[in-house]
Amino acid sequence: MKTKILLLITSCLLFHFNGLAQEAEKQHFVTIKITVRDSSDNSILKEAAVRVDFQKVYFSSDSTGVHTLYLRKGNYSLSINHLGYRAFNVKLFVNTQNINLNVNLVNVSRELDEVVVNSQGGNNNVARPLLGVNPLSIKMIKRIPAMMGETDVLRGLQMLPGVTSVGEAANGVNIRGGTTDQNLILLDDTPIFNPTHLFGLFSIFPPDAVSGLDLYKGGIPARFSGRASSVIDIFMINPSLEKFKMTGGISLVSNRLTVEQPLIKNKLGIMVSGRASFNDFMFRLGPPRLENIKANFYDLATKIYYKINTKNTLSFSGYLSKDFFQTDLLGTIGNVNATSTQYDYSTINASLKWFYAFSNKLNLQTVAVYTNYQPKTLLPELNSNNKVSIESGIKYHQLKSSLNYNTDLHKIEVGISSILYNINPGTLNPGTSQSVNYISAPEEKSIESGIYIEDEYALSKRLNLSFGLRYSQYWAMGPTTVRDYDPSLPKSDFSVIDSTFYQSGQSSANYGGFEPRLALKYTLSELSSIKFGYSLMRQYLQVVSNTTTPLPTSRWATSNKYIKPQVSQLFSIGYFKNAKDNIYEFSLEAYYRNTENIIDFKPGADFLFQPYIETQTLQGKGKAYGIELMLSKKKGAATGWINYTYSRALNQIKIGERFEEQINNGNWYATNFDRPHSFNATISIAQGKHHEFGFTFVYNTGRPFTLPNGFVEYNDVKYPFYLDRNNERIKDYHRLDFSWTIHNPSLKKKRWEGSWTFAVYNLYGRANAYSVYLRPENGLRAYQLTIFGSPIPSLTYNFKFL
Repeated sequence: MKTKILLLITSCLLFHFNGLAQEAEKQHFVTIKITVRDSSDNSILKEAAVRVDFQKVYFSSDSTGVHTLYLRKGNYSLSINHLGYRAFNVKLFVNTQNINLNVNLVNVSRELDEVVVNSQGGNNNVARPLLGVNPLSIKMIKRIPAMMGETDVLRGLQMLPGVTSVGEAANGVNIRGGTTDQNLILLDDTPIFNPTHLFGLFSIFPPDAVSGLDLYKGGIPARFSGRASSVIDIFMINPSLEKFKMTGGISLVSNRLTVEQPLIKNKLGIMVSGRASFNDFMFRLGPPRLENIKANFYDLATKIYYKINTKNTLSFSGYLSKDFFQTDLLGTIGNVNATSTQYDYSTINASLKWFYAFSNKLNLQTVAVYTNYQPKTLLPELNSNNKVSIESGIKYHQLKSSLNYNTDLHKIEVGISSILYNINPGTLNPGTSQSVNYISAPEEKSIESGIYIEDEYALSKRLNLSFGLRYSQYWAMGPTTVRDYDPSLPKSDFSVIDSTFYQSGQSSANYGGFEPRLALKYTLSELSSIKFGYSLMRQYLQVVSNTTTPLPTSRWATSNKYIKPQVSQLFSIGYFKNAKDNIYEFSLEAYYRNTENIIDFKPGADFLFQPYIETQTLQGKGKAYGIELMLSKKKGAATGWINYTYSRALNQIKIGERFEEQINNGNWYATNFDRPHSFNATISIAQGKHHEFGFTFVYNTGRPFTLPNGFVEYNDVKYPFYLDRNNERIKDYHRLDFSWTIHNPSLKKKRWEGSWTFAVYNLYGRANAYSVYLRPENGLRAYQLTIFGSPIPSLTYNFKFL
């Protein structure tokens, strides 16, 4: 009897506490039921992998395919994966009501896009054999606060270690001690010779047409050639083959629109992206001194993608860019007085790519490339409709093909390419003017060809090798006249002793050689590795300029008998570490580069219409070295990175003992872009469903500039003279930017999505020096020129129709 009573009391207590537990569970947990289906046939997918806040959660579905999850009240990031399907990510706000989540996953086996399949997942930082490689998605770039609301690829690059520029509105970037022309910038395989709009204010790449980029600044694959410093490989999105899509934005600087339209469903699609500025009115609203200023640009990108069958794809990429900029500065040429100076420059690029898959392991890619870069300077003649123009240009034709063979042990690529250069160094076109003579520097024609092989091979479980070998050959072609100079005198118009004329089809000079590339990776653990890299690169095309940043009027020149190609050797080593399921990444890299035949200008050089450019230039050697540290957080509500770089970039030029044959007495001197200390930080914070905040901070040591060493007085006028180049530095540069993006999550269930972005560039109004100029006051005084000396707010509306 006592036993029965005890059992009854125990049962009542258990029932009571179980009820309390269930009640407590109802109060503290919410039920999430997830049903995962195949997007094409709506079939149930069981055994999906679910991550909550990027942490693995192991559980199976029930017999109906429903995955049940219990979460406390709060904000969560869910990632749902299934083998063979694209991952699905969603931000979930859990309140008090149960949630039923239906997820449709896209089967990647049904897509035939031109992509590189990488099985290393989020562990690339450690597992990738190459070092000095930074992939950037356009989504990541768009999170960086933009100046005047313009998403900018080049400004995104400058937030990475080892990447700097000479200052605000600089035309290009300097990477690991390289000049701007030592970067090979590709947009869907086509080279970009001027990557900025409005003299460096914005990059020319339309953000909605770009899917991402790869920056190679350490290990350079053998398939790339022609530059001595780095490769910036930018690729446009493939158009949707399933449904119509539209994205765009409206800002104070420009308006943009991108449209994707399937022409034949699942077979043929087209993407068109346009951007145009309409900001001339802003100058008219400003002070009277700006009323004659005009500045506008537009660009247009398109891509046609045709999936012929399961083995063949064909794609065409086109790009058009045009800039116009007018200043009220008066200019003179000959006896012509100009009312203003106008800069008008354009780029036309096109590429056609055929991809053929022999099998899952073997494929062939063939690409034809065309580029036409045409800068022009216009001088409107006073009291006339005539404009005197200074024109130059580069026409670039390339045909290349590569064969790729992938096995479990090897990733082999063999390729061949040939490039035809046709350069117009400068033409003075007087138009109808009677006081200006027609002048034209001889065209430069040349051919660059190459063949290469590269392989990635696992020597053991811990040691991986990536090896490439390229052989390049270059010919300077006629028609051209080559001078002979007195070897005992500096090259000038007064030291010519003879000349030789080469007809069309004849080679006046040729260069070539092997370019080995090597990368070794030793795995310390699943989350850490050590890497070593070596690259030798040859550059046959370069910019010769006596300005700090290359302008549209800067002269491009190919190698000839006297301008030898630049040869660069880069050594690098690094330690790479990931932590907490690859959420955090850390890298420490060191590098050393030496470059032969770097080019610089003689004191007082003048390149305009100069037919024999060797009389205005000198060649020597350069060296660059540095250490780069970077820590990044890839996942979570707060993402971003911080990095620090210590680097130096020095040149030495000494051909002879004469003053005209050396710079700084033949000693090493800092380059224009030598900035020893650099610190960057960027963070993006997702605050709930509605708000996202972004911050960036930039600090750089001031770049060098040249002050006169003394003065010479003549007729009561003091004239400066210069003995040392880059003997002083401008003030250090630092800036803080801010952005606030407001989303409307209620629109996510509809095809139209819109968001507002408010940004402030230079938040605390730092008056950074862009350049230094001299005025004859009490001898000669130096003043700094500031472009953006106050905070610059902007407001942008972005939209999507998917």
